[in-house]
Amino acid sequence: MSETKYLFEEFPPISTKEWDDKIIADLKGDDYERKLIWKTNEGINVRPYYRAEDLEKLDYLNVNPTEFPYVRGNNVKENNWFIRQDIFVSDYAEANKKALDILNKGIDSLGFIIPGKQTCTKENLTTLLKDIHLPAVEINFIAGHGAIELAKIIAANVDKALVGSFAFDPLMCLAKTGNYKNDGFINDAIEVIKTLEGFKSFRPITIWGDMFGNAGSSIVQELGYSLAVANEYMAGLTEAGIKSCKAAKAIKFQFSTGSNYFMEIAKVRAARILWAQIVKQYNPCNENACIANIHAVTSDWNKSIYDPYVNMLRTQTEAMSSILGGVNSMTVKPFNSSYEQPTLFSERIARNQQILLKEESHFDKVVDPAAGSYYIENLTDSIAEEAWKLFLEVEELGGFEAAFKAGKVQEAITAVANKRDMDVANRKENFLGVNQFPNFTEAIEKDLDASLFEKKCACGCDNCKCDCNDNCKCDCDNNSKCNCDCNCIATPLKTYRGAAAIEAMRYKTDVYAKANKRPLAFMLTIGNLTMRKARAQFACNFFAVAGFAVQDNNGFETVEEGIAAAKAAGAGIIVVCSSDDEYAEIAPAVKAQAGDAVTVVAGFPKAIMDDLKGAGVKHFIHMKSNLLESLTGFQKELGI
Repeated sequence: MSETKYLFEEFPPISTKEWDDKIIADLKGDDYERKLIWKTNEGINVRPYYRAEDLEKLDYLNVNPTEFPYVRGNNVKENNWFIRQDIFVSDYAEANKKALDILNKGIDSLGFIIPGKQTCTKENLTTLLKDIHLPAVEINFIAGHGAIELAKIIAANVDKALVGSFAFDPLMCLAKTGNYKNDGFINDAIEVIKTLEGFKSFRPITIWGDMFGNAGSSIVQELGYSLAVANEYMAGLTEAGIKSCKAAKAIKFQFSTGSNYFMEIAKVRAARILWAQIVKQYNPCNENACIANIHAVTSDWNKSIYDPYVNMLRTQTEAMSSILGGVNSMTVKPFNSSYEQPTLFSERIARNQQILLKEESHFDKVVDPAAGSYYIENLTDSIAEEAWKLFLEVEELGGFEAAFKAGKVQEAITAVANKRDMDVANRKENFLGVNQFPNFTEAIEKDLDASLFEKKCACGCDNCKCDCNDNCKCDCDNNSKCNCDCNCIATPLKTYRGAAAIEAMRYKTDVYAKANKRPLAFMLTIGNLTMRKARAQFACNFFAVAGFAVQDNNGFETVEEGIAAAKAAGAGIIVVCSSDDEYAEIAPAVKAQAGDAVTVVAGFPKAIMDDLKGAGVKHFIHMKSNLLESLTGFQKELGI
C-alpha cells in the first residue's frame, strides 16, 4: 500500500509568531494594532487572520447538526428555509387573492399584517385562509393585542396542523410604546399559549429583536437583549406552571440582518448556542426544546432613499448571510419599502432574491457551510461571549423589564447608534450612493414626507410623537395599541435609517434647486497632475453627497484662467485641487480672486495650514472631514 501524501507537505510549517514577525516587518514601523486590528461596534477585536490553533478553545466544534448546543442547526441533510412575504390586510378577500398568487410564485410562508383597529372574525379568517393548504405553508399573524382574540378564533376554527407563529410580544410593547397593559405581559402570553396549546407547530410568542437592530444597536446588543426578553418569558411562564418544554417551544426569534456579512452569519449561529444554554437551565423534558427557531428580516437601518436600487445589493447579501447561518425563515423586504408602498416589481424582485439562492445557488443543499471556518467560528464564539456578558448584565439589573424601565437599554443602544451616526458622517461606515460614490445626476423631484428623515417610535406610526421627557402625545394604532398618552413608564426605542441625516441634507438641496439654480462646486485643478486628479475626484464625490452639481476639469495653467472658467460656469464653490507644496501660493491667489464664491482646499496641508488661514482660506475637505457637518455648513453659506 502506498504511503499517503498530503498537499504542500514539502513546505515546512510556519508558526503564528513567524507570521506576525513578517507582518510587522512589512508594516515598516506602523502600529500592528492600529493598522490591522478591526475594533467593531460589538466590542470585538477582529484579527487580520486566524489559524487552526484558534479553534482549539472552542468546545462545540465536534458536534453534528441536531446536537446540543445546536450551533450547526437542526437539519441533517439540507439547509431548507421558509421564503416569507408579508401582506397588509385591509380587505380579507383581496389579501387571500394576493396570498394565493404569491404562493404560486415561490413563497411558502405568509405573514398577514392585521391592523389593531380591525377585528378578525371567524368569517374573515375563513376568507383569509381560503384554498391555502395549511400543512404545506407557514402562516404568521402580525396582530398585536388583537392576537389574543385571534388566537381564540384560530383555536376554534382552524386545523391543528397549522404551522407558523404570532408576531406577539407584549413585553416588547414596552420598548415600542413606552407602556403596556397594566395587568402584565406574562398574563397575555399565558392566555395565548394556553389557547393554542393544541397547535404543536405554532409559536405564539415572537421576540422582536429586529427592533433593536433598527434602532441602531450593535449585533451583540440585538442578540443579548433579545435573549434577555426571551428569558423573561421563560421565567414568567414556568413560574406560572407552564412546563419549560412548552414555554421554550412557544418562543420564536425575529432578528434584523444588516450588511456586516460574516458577523451576521456568526450572529445566527451564536444565537442558537446561547438560547440552548438558557433553556437547558430550566431542565426541559426534551432536549429538542433547546433549539432556537429564528426568523430573519432584512434591516431597515441601512436602507437608502437615494440610489435605492443599491438596496437590492444590500438585501441580497443580507439574505445570503442569514441563510448560511441557518435561519428557519427569511423575509427580504422590497428595495423601496423604506420610503413608499412596495410595487409589484419590487415585491417580485424581493421574492426572487431568495428563490435564486435556493433554486440556482443551492443554498438549501449544504448544512452549516461556515462550519470549521477559522474566521467565522471565532466570530461566532466572540459574539456569543459578548452577548452573554450583556445578558448577564441585564439579569443583574433585574431582567429586561427592569433594565428598560430604568433606561439602561435605551442608554446603551443610543450610545452605539450615536457612534454609528458619527461613523456615517465621517465615512467610516459606508453607504454606497449616500455618503460614498453618490449618483451625480440623481435628484428627487417629488415631495417627500419629512418623517422619512426622522427617528420614529418603534411602533412605526407617523402620528406617534413619543418624547416622555417632554410633551408626550400619541394617536396611533399600528398593529398594536399604542398607550403613549403622557403616562409612559419608559422612553420607547426610536427606529431610524442610518442614511437619514445625510439624505435629509441632500433632499434640502433638491428642494432648493426646484426654484433656484443648483449650486455648483467647480474643481480648479492646477499644478501636480497626479495630486490634482486624485483630489478633484475626491472633492467631486464629497460635494455630490449634498446634491451639489460638480464640474471636474482637465487642468488650468494659471489661477486667473481657472477663476475665469469658474465664474463663467456660475460656480458657488471653487475647490482648489493641487499638491500641498503648491497650495502655499495657489490657494491664497484663488481666495483673492474668487469673489462671492466659497473657496475650498481639497486636502489637509498641515505644514502651511496656519498660513493659509491667515490669508483667508478657511475651508478644507479631506478624508477625516465630518461630511455631514461640512456640507451642512456649505449649504448655509450658499443660502440653502
